[in-house]
Amino acid sequence: MSGNQGELPLEDGRAVAYAATATLEQCASLLRVAEATVYCAPSQIMSSATIGQHVRHSLDHFAAALSGIHSDCGTTGEIDYDSRERGTAIENEPNTALELIDRFIGKLENLTPEELCAPVTIRVMVSGDGTGATLGSTLGRELAFASHHAIHHHAMIGVIAREHGVDVSSDFGKAPSTINYEHHIEAGC
Repeated sequence: MSGNQGELPLEDGRAVAYAATATLEQCASLLRVAEATVYCAPSQIMSSATIGQHVRHSLDHFAAALSGIHSDCGTTGEIDYDSRERGTAIENEPNTALELIDRFIGKLENLTPEELCAPVTIRVMVSGDGTGATLGSTLGRELAFASHHAIHHHAMIGVIAREHGVDVSSDFGKAPSTINYEHHIEAGC
């Protein structure tokens, strides 16, 4: 591990980009099997939420994190997780979501270690009255956050999908630490 604060070792950077790609691919795999009517169908269990709303919300966080890439001009990016549009085509059209996922995966596959280590500024609303905070981070750290955030929403997507009769993998929406723990238990460790 490097001693410089904010520096991401090459292997950690690859792991972050790989995990983000795998999370997006997991979402895409569900979208390919769920019918468009299911994608937009309100849940009776999850406060009338739809798969599309959760997908849009998750992708908004990846979009925000990936907006922090500015290697071509040598500046650090600003990531704002709370400036999001609701009711977009992504919520209602699974093919639009799949196209965006493909673009994000393309960006992730081309990230350099320098970009993953790049400092970024985070703007986030910390209370319902609009109070915000500005924080420092790195692009790699924010992609790790976006991945974990998406997994949380995948769990809800899985509930909605199952409610509407979609066959969903038992690992869909499970945190990596939970999967790892379950493998250890199964192995008798």
